[in-house]
Amino acid sequence: MKYIKILSCAALMTGASFGSAFAGCGIESGRISILANDFPALHAVVSKAEECAGGAVTFAKNHTAKHQELQGPALTANPAEYTAKIVTNGSIVPLLTDGLLRPLDDLVAKHGQSLGKNQLITIDGKIMAVAFMANAQHLVVRQDILEKVGKPIPATYEEVLETAEAIRAAGIMKYPFAMLTKADWNLGEEVVNMYLGHGGEFFKPGTAEASVNNAKGVATLEMLKSLMEYSNPDFLTYNTGAVVPLWESGELAMAEIWGSSMGSLLDDEGSTPAVVSNTVPANAPTVGGGSNPASTLWWDGFSIAKNISDEDAEATFIALVNGVSAEMVKANNDKAVWLMDAYVPGKSAEGVSMVAAAGAEPYPMLPYMGLLHGAFVAEVPDFLQGNESAEQTLADIEAAYTASAKEKGFLK
Repeated sequence: MKYIKILSCAALMTGASFGSAFAGCGIESGRISILANDFPALHAVVSKAEECAGGAVTFAKNHTAKHQELQGPALTANPAEYTAKIVTNGSIVPLLTDGLLRPLDDLVAKHGQSLGKNQLITIDGKIMAVAFMANAQHLVVRQDILEKVGKPIPATYEEVLETAEAIRAAGIMKYPFAMLTKADWNLGEEVVNMYLGHGGEFFKPGTAEASVNNAKGVATLEMLKSLMEYSNPDFLTYNTGAVVPLWESGELAMAEIWGSSMGSLLDDEGSTPAVVSNTVPANAPTVGGGSNPASTLWWDGFSIAKNISDEDAEATFIALVNGVSAEMVKANNDKAVWLMDAYVPGKSAEGVSMVAAAGAEPYPMLPYMGLLHGAFVAEVPDFLQGNESAEQTLADIEAAYTASAKEKGFLK
């Protein structure tokens, strides 16, 4: 990929949309089938798109945490199993590398008058995705519990550890902290965030050769392990679906979560007024004396499969433009940091806004980054469970990545 246009922080946080909202679906026929991650903001988009079903228009959807495992094989089929994939700036890369997505320029020209320029993800001069929300992981705290132990909102991960120890020592909670450390893509993302927070570079400059077996890599793993001392021993099962209910039930005082989950924590469903009123979003902490938050900026958007008919592609595009309409935003304003100009930022957007303003980097859009991410997932659990040293784990990560990169042709 010669050129990738990434949304700037300013563009992420402002919906510079143009034109009027798309008025009605107007689809006569076609197959629409959408593969997406499983959280409330995406349910809102896909459910709005589903309103276009009926008559000769068929509609199917699959919201699953395993979407990244499914996307390659599903879109490689001919015809593709899904006509659209909800993507991020990370999950889109392997689909682009394998040529499984359709350029959208003609569809945008015909049906995309309501889309903002900041939503059009351009790669090598072609529109390959339409972004509709910004996202990032950030800290959320229980203000009342922090006040009980006389601690301010932590600005660094070192302060998170100090605050967690104070909460434990006061007998309030044995396991006051959680982050998304399930032994799948989630854990790999936490390693990415923490390594960037330490100022690490994933690859030797200008190459696909991994460069994580160093002092910053050691510090990254050791900080994650220290944090897990204050998380429930089941931390390798913790994804969004596990952590959000724990927060709502009052079992956590601090957590690192996706901004797209804040709406669930701040609404009146599944929690108590005491928990909700004391739930405060905060910036992602820095670590190791660094100045940038230990987090990555993301966009979520939709892309259209290449291996489908023009009729199905057009039907799917129209439905998803309906899915990201002003009407959807107004009905689900606080479920995400939407990129459409109907969005009115509220408390749920504060964490993502702080992460963007503090200079967090976008997740690396490199065709071989997914292989390194996968190596983190495979090797880091052993370290966190105390089965090997940080140095051995990092050596194993580089070895696993190198083998995969050679197999894929990124390294000789």
